[in-house]
Amino acid sequence: MSSSIEIRRMAREDMDLVSRIFSEHNIHKPFAYMEKCWEEIQKGERVTLLAFYEGNFAGSLHLLTHSYYPPFREAGIPEINDFNVIGPLKKRGIGNQLMEAVEKIAFDLYGTVGIGVGMHIYYGPAQRLYAKRGYIPDGRGVIYQNEVVMPESKVYADNDLVLYLTKDP
Repeated sequence: MSSSIEIRRMAREDMDLVSRIFSEHNIHKPFAYMEKCWEEIQKGERVTLLAFYEGNFAGSLHLLTHSYYPPFREAGIPEINDFNVIGPLKKRGIGNQLMEAVEKIAFDLYGTVGIGVGMHIYYGPAQRLYAKRGYIPDGRGVIYQNEVVMPESKVYADNDLVLYLTKDP
C-alpha cells in the first residue's frame, strides 16, 4: 500500500493543482490561500507537505513553526495544521504517512509537536487517528476561539471548539 504513496514538500508550481483538486472535492482552499501558504513557506513560518497516491494529488498538511494557539506559541511548540485527505482516497494510509513525515520534521527541529482537533462529530476520525498515534491533551481542556472553556460555559460545537494535543518522540 505505502509504495503507491509519495510525500513531499510543496513546490510553487503545485499551488494551482492543490487548489483545483481540493475545490473539486469541496475542500475550500482557494488559490489566494495557497499563495499565503507559499509566502509563509518562503519565510520559514510553515512547512507544507503534499501526498500523492498512485501519482495523483491526494492530500496535504501544514506545520506552523509559530502556532496560532498561544500556549504552543509561548512554549515554542510547532503546530500541525490544516490536515486534509481527499474523500475517495481516505483509509489508504495517506494520512498516516503525512503524519509520519511531518512528525519527523517537527521532532528533528523542535523535539515535540502539537495539534488541535475539533470536538464535533466530523472530527471523529481525526480524534481517533491522533489518539492512536500517541497524542495526549495538553491539559488545558477544551478551547473555544482560543479561550479556555470554563465549567458551565455555553459554546457552539463548530470548528472553533478544539482540544489541543501534544506528542514527543
